[in-house]
Amino acid sequence: MSAPSRRRKRPEEPEEHVNHERWLVTYADMLTLLMVLFIIMFAMSQVSEDKYEALKSGLAVGFGGQQSVLNGASSVLEDDLSEYGTELVSSAAFRGMPADQQKMVLSALDSEEKRRIQATYAEAEAEAKRLEAVRDQLMAALRRAGLEKDVRTTIDDRGLVVSLVSRHVVFQPDIAQLSPRGQRVVDALAPVLLDVPNDLRIDGHTNQEPVKPRLFATDWDLSAARAVTVLRRLNERDDIPKRRLSLSAFGHERPLIDPDTPGSQEINKRVDIVVLPQTSVEATQLIDEVLSARPGGQGEEG
Repeated sequence: MSAPSRRRKRPEEPEEHVNHERWLVTYADMLTLLMVLFIIMFAMSQVSEDKYEALKSGLAVGFGGQQSVLNGASSVLEDDLSEYGTELVSSAAFRGMPADQQKMVLSALDSEEKRRIQATYAEAEAEAKRLEAVRDQLMAALRRAGLEKDVRTTIDDRGLVVSLVSRHVVFQPDIAQLSPRGQRVVDALAPVLLDVPNDLRIDGHTNQEPVKPRLFATDWDLSAARAVTVLRRLNERDDIPKRRLSLSAFGHERPLIDPDTPGSQEINKRVDIVVLPQTSVEATQLIDEVLSARPGGQGEEG
């Protein structure tokens, strides 16, 4: 008789393998989150640059661009316009835009910025009118002395520029001393300049003759000496206070008219008396624009 049936032995289950690398999953998740965090932080650090690019793209409309954020993402522009408002409207890009596009840009400015821009334009307009009045007084004084043809005047973002041109021999060639006629010109201008509160800058210039001055090391020295001559006469003889006077020397670098024009050398050899504006930097930069926007433009005298 067969032996009692034996119980079948269950096959031994393999021992469960312990995963000792499970921590890598958590570690990888943490690295992923850190990477996402750094990407977000990097993106946030680029916001200003992106908005600047958006602003620049918007201004491209003024130069014939085909696509502009002004037609859509106005919210992106608003922050930049409030920050750059005054600088924007005084820029060449803004002035080159069609009127309807300018209105779109201005409409994005907040009311406070609009008021600031309007105040800046009003300041520039008032200073331009005041400088024009000073120019009229100066020209009237010169006409009374029969010397109105000895100067040229213009108003721009430097202020009122009164150029003592050498057509009537204000300065002899290579000489820094005023001629008797040049002295009369300066003395005729001085009473009006004394009465205005503006500071004055005296700019010396030479002509573009490619020769070394006989009595000076360079044309820079000659232009500086000419500016000093006029400055000293205004102060020592005509009693304009020293605190209102300064000078600059430009050599031959800033001709008044094209050096190729016949007779230009007699005009480019000169001293400029600049009546400096009494306005903020932003308003000063707009004076030339305010005058140019008038019918017929700014114009010159002399």
